[in-house]
Amino acid sequence: MTVTVTVVDHALVADSLAVVRDATTPNAEFRRHLERIGTVLLVEAARRLPTHEVEVATPITTTTGRRLSDPPVIVPILRAGLGFVGAAEALIPESPIGFVGVARNETTFEPTAYVDKLPTDLAGRRAIVVDPMLATGGSLIHVIDLLVAGGVAGPIAVVCALAAPEGIARLEAHCVDAGTDVEVYTASIDDRLNERAYIVPGLGDAGDRLFGTPRH
Repeated sequence: MTVTVTVVDHALVADSLAVVRDATTPNAEFRRHLERIGTVLLVEAARRLPTHEVEVATPITTTTGRRLSDPPVIVPILRAGLGFVGAAEALIPESPIGFVGVARNETTFEPTAYVDKLPTDLAGRRAIVVDPMLATGGSLIHVIDLLVAGGVAGPIAVVCALAAPEGIARLEAHCVDAGTDVEVYTASIDDRLNERAYIVPGLGDAGDRLFGTPRH
């Protein structure tokens, strides 16, 4: 099975990416620009969703158009993935939204799952996973495995603002073993992960920069 990675080359994405990388950008401005990045990436991720032909009565005559056959399930990985939910709701308001919470162990950098609120009717549906950062790939792999177990139709789309080469490589190796096709849409493939498994140059902790630093 395959993992394809599309780096979306768009002026609006480049403009907002410079803002969210800036350590001095306040939370509110960070949220606004991250959502703009998510909007453009989601448009690309949804480009080939299945559609069907319908008859449309215009004010002048009748014509044919195309509608989404089955809106995809949107799956934000908590908590940073919430930064893309507004964009997804605006673009595909009919889509159900499922939530998966995954915390990172700061010693091993491996994911620890704490929430699984996926819809019950996943079988045969498309899915778009949203998370600003594809770093080690552990959280994303956990979510993909949940979706595959639920019977989603491939390929699974993934929208992330930044991706690290190490995370992409780990995802590729896993998808070959799992028999899953994945399409990643990102604004940038950054240089590497540092010793704390943060993306370099990156933008820091996306969740903290979206919502503020939590107590624990």
